[in-house]
Amino acid sequence: MKKNYFTLLLIAIVLMPFVGMSQQLVQNGDLESWDDANNPTNWDKAENISQEATEIHGGTYAAAHESASGTMDFQQVLEGVVGGQTYTISYYYKDNDAMARGRIWSYWLADGSTLADNEDVLRPSTYSEDNADWQLFTTTLTAPPNADGFRFEVRVYKQDDMTGGHVYYDDFSFNGDQTVHPEPTNYPTVFTATASGVSITLDWTDAIGEQLPGAYLILGEEMPVSRAAFETPVDGTPVNDDLDFSDGSGAANVLFGAETFEFTGLKPGTVYEFIIYSYTNTGSDIDYKTDGEAPSANATTDAIIIVNEENFDNGLGTWTPYSVIGDQEWVQDEFGGQTFAKMTGYDGGAFENEDWLISPVMDWTNFDELYFKFISATNYDGPALQLFLSQDYDGSGNPNDFTWLEITADYTWSDGSWNWVASGDGDLVLYEYQTAYLAFKFTSTTDGSATWELDDLMVYGKRINGIGDNIVKVANIYPNPATNFVNIDLEEEAIVQLININGQMLSQESFKKGPNKVSTTTLSKGIYVLQIKYNDGSVLSKKLIVE
Repeated sequence: MKKNYFTLLLIAIVLMPFVGMSQQLVQNGDLESWDDANNPTNWDKAENISQEATEIHGGTYAAAHESASGTMDFQQVLEGVVGGQTYTISYYYKDNDAMARGRIWSYWLADGSTLADNEDVLRPSTYSEDNADWQLFTTTLTAPPNADGFRFEVRVYKQDDMTGGHVYYDDFSFNGDQTVHPEPTNYPTVFTATASGVSITLDWTDAIGEQLPGAYLILGEEMPVSRAAFETPVDGTPVNDDLDFSDGSGAANVLFGAETFEFTGLKPGTVYEFIIYSYTNTGSDIDYKTDGEAPSANATTDAIIIVNEENFDNGLGTWTPYSVIGDQEWVQDEFGGQTFAKMTGYDGGAFENEDWLISPVMDWTNFDELYFKFISATNYDGPALQLFLSQDYDGSGNPNDFTWLEITADYTWSDGSWNWVASGDGDLVLYEYQTAYLAFKFTSTTDGSATWELDDLMVYGKRINGIGDNIVKVANIYPNPATNFVNIDLEEEAIVQLININGQMLSQESFKKGPNKVSTTTLSKGIYVLQIKYNDGSVLSKKLIVE
């Protein structure tokens, strides 16, 4: 399995409970197990953390959190939270150091995204105060209805511009009463599969009946496959998410109420069959409905051509970093089983950086459809990540010595808090490049640096069909390069937009059929795009060079 931006959703709905038991979701909360002197076992983030054997609350070890010029995080992401159930959240801390202050900074999670609930308790405005004794933070909260996880995080900060102080932690706990329910009464209905590119979206109507499911297990297989090829799930044995179909099969656990799920990164031109099972409970208490006939559906992915695909399983793969300013660089990183490209200008403080992550050269000849998509995540304050396109880059030099067209606005970006956000499919055909490079540009300053993460990069499309399948409009642009004027010769009346290298539309006018003479004397020297929109909806783009 590779991807986890859809987290395993292990939940239960409180209907007709018959067993109650206590459930501890923090792993290694007593901090007795360590991978090394700076990384306690099962903790997902440990910035400026060290093993502590003197200042302890219980057992043999605690964690010492050292302050620095920026915020330092200590974090574990918890799975198995049930929306609507009550949990007691607690940990011990000791702050008796004038050079450090700490506080909790935690979030409920839903599908990996943060929820704003209980902000006053989980992300307070106050900090710890000096005290020679261990202090207990404890609160009892009801999980939001759509919650399926919890990001248990504490932070340490500098105090009065002094760094190197310590806050100590021990005995983290996230405890709740889990209710065990009987098998769901019914399966969901109207289960359908719809393909778009190399993704397939599954939709359904939630099951009804006396006992509702807590979630659904969806299994998928490449065709040809018979129904018997699906392995029926077994009570008491959870099936983990497997969103990587490279071995021909996959699985996903989806929350009751979602009624949709998307599998991405599938093979082009391939038939996939899916089956969906209702279940209740989690872990060894999981109870699947397997009698009768579970709903199934299939769909065929588009027969597209993948020009470039990068998941950063092997370093930065086919993409190349280029550092213009600063010591920090693009690197491969991993979190929760997912690998990705990461860039930050923070290293004990914010530094000035300009760093590019550049694709290999790509041949876009004869594509009538061509798209770029990716997912991004970010956190902290700093300049936004930018995306550029070039057809004259040489593949190795300083990118600032070449011409780049900014296309940042064509895509959707992460809104922060480490939320993974899909970019959407940006249309590359309109730029009419034959060969090209794509590049992400990261910048930071001494005033602040964000951290950006990228994954699931894909350039894909369809080549032009045989002669006669499409009627392609043309437009003649001359002279090109232009000095004082340019002629735009059109097959028929159209709207023409002039777009600069930063993606800004400078003008939009209606032009008649035939030649249209346009002055270029007010334009700066450089490269522009003429986007021509005909009345039948067809769009043509032409490059214009002004000298």
